[in-house]
Amino acid sequence: MAKQDAILQQEESNEITISLTHHGKPHDITLNPSATISDLANEIEATLFIPTSNQKFMVTKLGLLKAPFGDRPARDLQGKKITLLGTSSEEIAALASASKSVSDAEAQRAAHLARARRSQPKAYSTRDANRAREESTCTFATLRPLPNLPNPGRSLAFLEKLKADPGIRAAMRAHRFSVGLLTEMDPLSYTESSHEGTTRILGLNRNKGEVIELRLRTDAYDGYRDYKTIRKTLCHELTHNVHGDHDRQFWDLCHRIEREVERADWKSGGRSVGDAEYAESVGEEEVAYDHGGWTGGEFVLGGGGGSAAASSSSSGALSRREAMARAAEERVKKQKQAEEEAKGHP
Repeated sequence: MAKQDAILQQEESNEITISLTHHGKPHDITLNPSATISDLANEIEATLFIPTSNQKFMVTKLGLLKAPFGDRPARDLQGKKITLLGTSSEEIAALASASKSVSDAEAQRAAHLARARRSQPKAYSTRDANRAREESTCTFATLRPLPNLPNPGRSLAFLEKLKADPGIRAAMRAHRFSVGLLTEMDPLSYTESSHEGTTRILGLNRNKGEVIELRLRTDAYDGYRDYKTIRKTLCHELTHNVHGDHDRQFWDLCHRIEREVERADWKSGGRSVGDAEYAESVGEEEVAYDHGGWTGGEFVLGGGGGSAAASSSSSGALSRREAMARAAEERVKKQKQAEEEAKGHP
């Protein structure tokens, strides 16, 4: 009996513990020494109720891991800083329910408008009618700010500005894009900092347009990001309605949408939301792209290691013009690098 207890204690002492964070909360997952990353994903599904297919791991030095995870040993992740990205089954069900409610309401509204049109003399052309019908379907069904963050009304106004943007509306009609929910993301939950730099996820697309999240606010919650950067992020996420991976087809469509948005945007100068002005200038940080979508896609800011950290640390000693110029150079370099990688890996 004592020998069996000793063997059991030895087996328990050989267990490995993987530490990770999800939505800012730490979690420790205990596994046997021979466990694989697939076993880790299954354990997360059992304890945190996040389906394996929805899981992605941002791992220091290893980068982004996503399903299927294969037979790589889980001990490779031991001691590393890991951020788990994923939506639980309950959250997915809640979003699906919200999307269905919105769709039902839109269907009732469309039916009511159709009855009203039939009961009135035709006062506009067939082309106008077709455009009105497209705009009622090729749009964002509902807008939702985060109520737990400061000034949700300003975030709602920002989302409404994006929805009404002439360029965005034209692109959505041209490609027949329909998005169930457009909402904002909490910057704290999608920011990863390490000695290699800071990575900020700018956007998420779940289930090819069921939900799109955009990073509207600054990290300190004291303001809002550049309008043009956010609009470009939205173009990126809309592209994930069609393509999940960042291959050549993705980039061709993404750039096409960006050009269409710019052409259709008849306004010049800045955009205003509430009492604040959002100048359409180059963002103050470089932009890089993620590794493609799990249930859609992401648009990532930073993650450039030393160059990103250098830009951030030195910007305090530079003038605003110099800081923006340096950031613009970094942004262009990162974007070209991402596109070259996409060409080499179709």
